[in-house]
Amino acid sequence: MVKSEVGEDDVVFCSKCDYAANIEKASSPAEKEEKQDFKELNKVETPNSKTIEELVKFFNTNEKKFAKTILFNADGKIVAVMVRGDREINEVKVSNAIGEVTNLELASSEDVKIATGAVVGFAGPIGIKVDMLLVDEEVANMYNFIVGANETGYHIENVNYGRDFEGGIGDFRNVTEGEKCPVCGEKITIARGTEVGHIFKLGTKYSEAMNANFIDEEGTEKPFIMGCYGIGVTRTMASIIEQHHDENGIIWPLSVAPYHVSVIPVNVKDEEQTKVANKLYEELISIGVETLLDDRNERAGVKFKDSELMGIPMRVTVGKKIGDGEVEFKIRDGEMEVIKISDICNIIKGEFEKNNLKLR
Repeated sequence: MVKSEVGEDDVVFCSKCDYAANIEKASSPAEKEEKQDFKELNKVETPNSKTIEELVKFFNTNEKKFAKTILFNADGKIVAVMVRGDREINEVKVSNAIGEVTNLELASSEDVKIATGAVVGFAGPIGIKVDMLLVDEEVANMYNFIVGANETGYHIENVNYGRDFEGGIGDFRNVTEGEKCPVCGEKITIARGTEVGHIFKLGTKYSEAMNANFIDEEGTEKPFIMGCYGIGVTRTMASIIEQHHDENGIIWPLSVAPYHVSVIPVNVKDEEQTKVANKLYEELISIGVETLLDDRNERAGVKFKDSELMGIPMRVTVGKKIGDGEVEFKIRDGEMEVIKISDICNIIKGEFEKNNLKLR
């Protein structure tokens, strides 16, 4: 993942340690309440109150006092997932917990009605009719909280996991900004990011379909366990450009630049300039520097602009100063310097050394 303001994903990272994760995988230690005595269940009529915001006002409390129950259709199975009122469900974590899910989507209003006996907004874990109930670990550590009553217009107070309902406990929520890092305990930060590489565990899904098997040490035929990985080349390029550019165009880092140096003779009709430019080009090529010789019959300003637009890290301008044995040298985002022609190769080698890059 690469941090990017226009990225399509959220990246969770810790500024103190090296923990980082995609939001789909990121975890944080669950908050735990101080132990309380269980109170008696109390069903409360809650007319016109089914969202967390409406219920907070109705009960005059805060979001952390509620556990919401959301129903999903997972390849035809109805699965209920419980998270604290201020949390958002992480569907990737839910899919992983269910296992081998092709399609996970919110349950229809008809499915909700069958499972709860109520309209959407009043689902709760007590007496719910589902194929699976998943309970976020924070909910399992709450006391005397409020849930839907599986009856339109009603909620239940003083609900407790273990006494009033049970389900599969796990991490089924998205982490939020400022939560504790699971590694060092410091606060985490969330930023937008772009996925430039990935790894997938494929299991035996495709090997079974292709009848791709092996014989194990006991002589039994079994399907291969497969995985795949990849780098998004175009995404990587786009991410580099987003982080390395200015108003004039791209600024390629030397390590990935398509050309390291552009050699520009100011006047291609000047034989001496052309001769020096060609000689510099050959010398740089010979030491392993990817060099672009711009010998077009264009104005120098056009060539300079094109070199900046393409983001070539270094530019050598061969002009009238060659009579003094000098050329102009410029780092893409730096100041122009006048350099002895005999020193150019060493100057460019030095730039490679600064970037821990080797030339042949």
